[in-house]
Amino acid sequence: MKKIDVMITAFRDGFQSVYGARVLTKDFIPALEAASRAGLRHFEVGGGARFQSLYFYCNEDAFEMMDACREAAGPDANLQTLARGINVVGLESQPSDMIKLHAELFKKHGITTIRNFDALNDVENLDYSGRCIEEAGLQHEIAITLMGLPPGLSGAHTAEFYDATLQQILKADIPFHSLVFKDASGTATPKVVYETIKLAKQRLPGNIPTRFHTHDTAGTATLTYKAALEAGVDGIDLSMAPVSGGTAQPDVMVMWHALRGTDFDLDIDIDKVLEAEEVFKDCMKDYFMPPEALAVEPLIPFSPMPGGALTANTQMMRDHNVLDRFPDVIDAMREVVARGGFATSVTPVSQFYFQQAFNNVMFGPWAKIAEGYGHMVLGYYGKTPTEPDPEIVAVAREQLQMEPTTESPRVLNDRDPKKGRAAAEAALKEAGLEMTDENVFIAATCKDRGIAFLKGEGKLQVRKNEAPAAQAAGTSSGGGDGTYTVTLEGERYTVKVQGGTATVNGTSYPFKVEQDSAAGAPAPGGAATPSGEAVAVTAPMPGVVLKALVRAGDSVAAGQPVMLMESMKMEMNVEAEVAGVVGSIEVSDGDHVVADQKLLTITPTAS
Repeated sequence: MKKIDVMITAFRDGFQSVYGARVLTKDFIPALEAASRAGLRHFEVGGGARFQSLYFYCNEDAFEMMDACREAAGPDANLQTLARGINVVGLESQPSDMIKLHAELFKKHGITTIRNFDALNDVENLDYSGRCIEEAGLQHEIAITLMGLPPGLSGAHTAEFYDATLQQILKADIPFHSLVFKDASGTATPKVVYETIKLAKQRLPGNIPTRFHTHDTAGTATLTYKAALEAGVDGIDLSMAPVSGGTAQPDVMVMWHALRGTDFDLDIDIDKVLEAEEVFKDCMKDYFMPPEALAVEPLIPFSPMPGGALTANTQMMRDHNVLDRFPDVIDAMREVVARGGFATSVTPVSQFYFQQAFNNVMFGPWAKIAEGYGHMVLGYYGKTPTEPDPEIVAVAREQLQMEPTTESPRVLNDRDPKKGRAAAEAALKEAGLEMTDENVFIAATCKDRGIAFLKGEGKLQVRKNEAPAAQAAGTSSGGGDGTYTVTLEGERYTVKVQGGTATVNGTSYPFKVEQDSAAGAPAPGGAATPSGEAVAVTAPMPGVVLKALVRAGDSVAAGQPVMLMESMKMEMNVEAEVAGVVGSIEVSDGDHVVADQKLLTITPTAS
């Protein structure tokens, strides 16, 4: 009987796959304590999207969350986090100093193991980051990322392709304690997984454990796990209800049942695990459960969209009232994957694929290159498995005004004055914030929104079925509490207003009613004289206002960025269509806006 090591992914990947990573620490710690009492000793508790999401949406500190997990799980638990190679826990790649600091800080805050992957399977991106993990005294679990190509496509992602990647890792002599084959979309076929692990077992030294990770989004995870076990894998990743199945990993109890009577033993006390799951369900009972989170999606093999990204994206589309376009976006992903060089659909590339497919649906095919996707095909994230389509490279080059590169992204980042410790310290100094290593790392990886959190200006955006009064932020509107039906662009919404918070579809938005002081502000001395009727600057698509780049009374040129928005995890500048003087600013930082909503006005200047 072969004993299989189980890592419980519920407290990182489960949260990301089901709740878009938006879960408060105080709500889940009792479940982690219960899982530890049940005898489970290996947990994934952070990294990936569960780093940025704490600052962006939960108004919490990720380092304090890791400390709390260590206390709850006990001193001997193997606590694991996820890192994206040279991206570490950011959506963009980092310079050497931040890659090194990442490993040191995660060690300081109680982490045992860091799983380290690169979406492009570019071994150079795993080399320096892996050495930093090892030097910090952590266990380095190096990853090879898997996915199944949409039917009819070929060129990468075969057992031979993964074996060649492993050979490159061994040739580079990167130190690692274990190897995981990570299939974030759940689309690798059982046959390819079996053949891949068989080849790896023949090539690896006998003392290197192997693991397999997949999602149940396509409905084949249990079958694929069985194939991996039969090929000789030593450990698998499983989740716990209510964040198991569908977009997440199979439930530990489901896999235990599937292996009954076989030669594989998960080495768990199933009755105690059942008790822990009941505690977990109670902890999560107030959280909004997207219906697509626990469903098998037959379209996924044609996209492929990772479980951890699917719900985050559908939640954003739901928030922005464009969820009806989701099937169109999934359909558009096939071409985006095929022409982008076959990088694995895992963060950040999965988001690049989704953003580009979203743009192709909303603006027309290739009319607007998503910045991340464009940077990838131009070489700024490393070498893709195959060469991107030259036509798409040319489009990206023209739209982004950037030349293709074959230089190491880490080396490029080391030369970039806007990245690294010096840039982060300058941002902290300007904001009047304490200069700790933790703050430096938060500023470097989370940028303006990290600074906002550190200044106490973070906003809580956790989706619960009914937001408790403690979530209310800002000042009371001074009355008007109650439940209302609002019609916007033909769609009806139920809005509950209570104590300065409006709750729509389980999402809480703080607000306050006040006189608009910007609307009548006088133009500063020396400003051009306005002439003619005011021109409205509107939101090009649904999203969140990050920052107004101008003030009432400012003179602006045509084409000048006047507002920074985020939509579908993309930052975009909204530009002035005419030269003139800014009149009223109609929105505030953090506001959710719909397409064509007025953001500000500009009165054209006299010619």
